[in-house]
Amino acid sequence: MSVTAADIKRLRDMTGAGMMDCKKALNEAEGDFDKAIEILRKKGQKVSAKRADNEANEGAVVALVSDDKTRGVVVKLSSETDFVAKNQEFIDGVTEIAQAALDTFPANLDELMGASTSGGTVKSTLDDLLTKFTEKMELTYERLEAAMVAPYIHMGNKAGVIVGLSSASDAAYEAGRDVAMQVAAMKPVAVDQDGVDQTIIEKEIEIGMEVARKEGKPEAMLEKIAKGKLNKFFKENTLLNQAFVKDSKQNIKGYLDSVEKGLTVTAFKHITLG
Repeated sequence: MSVTAADIKRLRDMTGAGMMDCKKALNEAEGDFDKAIEILRKKGQKVSAKRADNEANEGAVVALVSDDKTRGVVVKLSSETDFVAKNQEFIDGVTEIAQAALDTFPANLDELMGASTSGGTVKSTLDDLLTKFTEKMELTYERLEAAMVAPYIHMGNKAGVIVGLSSASDAAYEAGRDVAMQVAAMKPVAVDQDGVDQTIIEKEIEIGMEVARKEGKPEAMLEKIAKGKLNKFFKENTLLNQAFVKDSKQNIKGYLDSVEKGLTVTAFKHITLG
């Protein structure tokens, strides 16, 4: 397929790589952005944490927690245009769906569709929004239950986070809000190393081996070198091991422990537009 200047700029904005490198990677990947990012990484390029699927899809994300702060939900309703996403009636509709999710706490999206709203059900609320705005819309839903759940909504309803904590107190809740903002900013893939999906680990090892190979390292040492680089990956991409954005001298695990001995994150949910 033909790679356009807009495609090259988009990949450059996503990765920070040079224009020619982006062009070559896109041509080699036949226009596949995920594959192009992987190609850049295998060639030793340091790319940013953004992913090819983070297109500027519009919509709104709402995160809510229960009054006792033991349950939380995140709901996203995508739209095709910014015009719809910023419409107050649309935002109110997403908020109403999120409230229905919190009130009924359904196990999955199918159950959520039947949940009651002020005007009927979540499904009928969606149908009303579709009829009014005549745009393709897609609903996403996540829930979380813990001793304490803290929420965060990124500016303009662009992202929503809920963080589950191991104990409940006012101090823990405020710390949880900080950690929720950390998730929105740094986009960890898991709470800790044990939670990282094996496919992600295998992909990182594959990329590390390819980079080491291009650096001229002995074939017999490639896997060992790649596995050695995993510690850096875990430090940068698992929540408890990430440097705290408000105080880079400590990681999230240390920050939580300083707030309350033994306080930790049990789980988190993060939904963004795109």
